[in-house]
Amino acid sequence: MHTLEVIRARGSTRAFLPRPVAPELILQIIAAANYAPSGSNIQPWHVHVVSGATRDALCARVAAAAGSGPEPSMAYKYYPTEWREPYLSRRRACGWGLYGTLGIRKTDREAMQAQQLRNFLLFDAPVGLYFTIDRDLNQGSWLDYGMYIQTVMLAATSLGLATCPQASWLAYDPIVREVLALADEEALVCGVALGYADLAAPVNRFRPARIGAADVVTWHGSKAGGA
Repeated sequence: MHTLEVIRARGSTRAFLPRPVAPELILQIIAAANYAPSGSNIQPWHVHVVSGATRDALCARVAAAAGSGPEPSMAYKYYPTEWREPYLSRRRACGWGLYGTLGIRKTDREAMQAQQLRNFLLFDAPVGLYFTIDRDLNQGSWLDYGMYIQTVMLAATSLGLATCPQASWLAYDPIVREVLALADEEALVCGVALGYADLAAPVNRFRPARIGAADVVTWHGSKAGGA
């Protein structure tokens, strides 16, 4: 696929096939992502590839914790403390669009919770990628990390694989840390489910609307380098 086609093809996949992912493919993805830019080329990423029995144990423990009580606080503030427009409307449109695709009504809290808990099963993906960063690094390195994770997902898409970036694991940071034996100096950035998309699953038909280029661009001077 052309680069622009890969960018448009990438989406958050929420139903995966049980088909395993070859370790060679995962290494190919990570090797490509390592070309992502970082300030002074410090390359501040650590990738924990989780599959097999470790994946199953982690998913089981977090899913049990998530289903037995209120969600604990996130390892860091991912979302705004208070929502405002236009972000509130975009968030609601995404959430209700997803539930609508699944036929879940706004009043069906039980079905909503069941769908939310699928996060902690990696949506049945056979591989979870957990990204960590050294705690003493600053905001610039976190910005670099966003470019790195996007590159991972685009590389996966180009190879016929699917992904779903997940901030939800941040609420269960202590369990993730224990199961993966993370060092104290490693801060969890997020998780990404990796595998082959179940194209027959209705949930994978959902794609949230994107704003247009004109909605985000402010021109300073002439357009496109014109006189």
